[in-house]
Amino acid sequence: MFGRRKKDSAAEDAAGADEQVVDGVDGDDSADAGVARSRVRLEPEPRPDGPWDISEVREPGEGRVDLGGLFVPGVEGMELRVEVAGDAIVAATVVLQDSAIQLQGFAAPKKEGIWGEVREEIASGITQQGGVIDEVEGALGWELRAQVPVQLPDGTGGVQVVRFIGVDGPRWFLRGVISGQGAVQPGAAGLLEQIFRDTVVVRGEGPMAPRDPIVLKLPDDAQMVAEGGVQQEQQEGSRFSGGMGQLQRGPEITEVR
Repeated sequence: MFGRRKKDSAAEDAAGADEQVVDGVDGDDSADAGVARSRVRLEPEPRPDGPWDISEVREPGEGRVDLGGLFVPGVEGMELRVEVAGDAIVAATVVLQDSAIQLQGFAAPKKEGIWGEVREEIASGITQQGGVIDEVEGALGWELRAQVPVQLPDGTGGVQVVRFIGVDGPRWFLRGVISGQGAVQPGAAGLLEQIFRDTVVVRGEGPMAPRDPIVLKLPDDAQMVAEGGVQQEQQEGSRFSGGMGQLQRGPEITEVR
């Protein structure tokens, strides 16, 4: 089931404006004739409250953890975990008490946003696995609130509630996955949302194909906490549905600010 909720009719009109039918075929004729639709990629929306591009921040390392491709805000009492795909570090997860947010940056076209397409891919992958998706316009714009089927430790089936948020920037896309109480009770996720907003993305000037992950690195002064065993992400429906295919948990960095 793929539900969609909007704040008002004006938001509905604006959200629907990013889809057009090519070759002059209207919706009904397109459906009957099997003509494919083409989503128009709009320029990224303004980001007056972040997340930020490296060019927009004078001192990105002030109050943030330098992970190379991302500067992640430091919050008192948080744990910072990095996630790996193969030999590369491609995501970071901030854990705060009973909630967490995973941050991952991707390359994107220079003047085209990809979050609309990514939402569709995530929704399709999860619904194909029997999950439930609700598309909601929240504090950070359009997001997905998902109930994802998972296998519990005792072998029985269960459901994990997660929120997928995303923002398009200049030549990059930042995706966040909120889990725990911050997903179950979105009103309690204010600090996680602020961490997402205050993250700085370092895309770099080198050539990258759209949707390639922005590779991260460990901080030079990181204090590692050994992780007992490897945890793999369960979601594989989309490369954006919780990670780049199969992510593995790497070292944990305890940050107290």
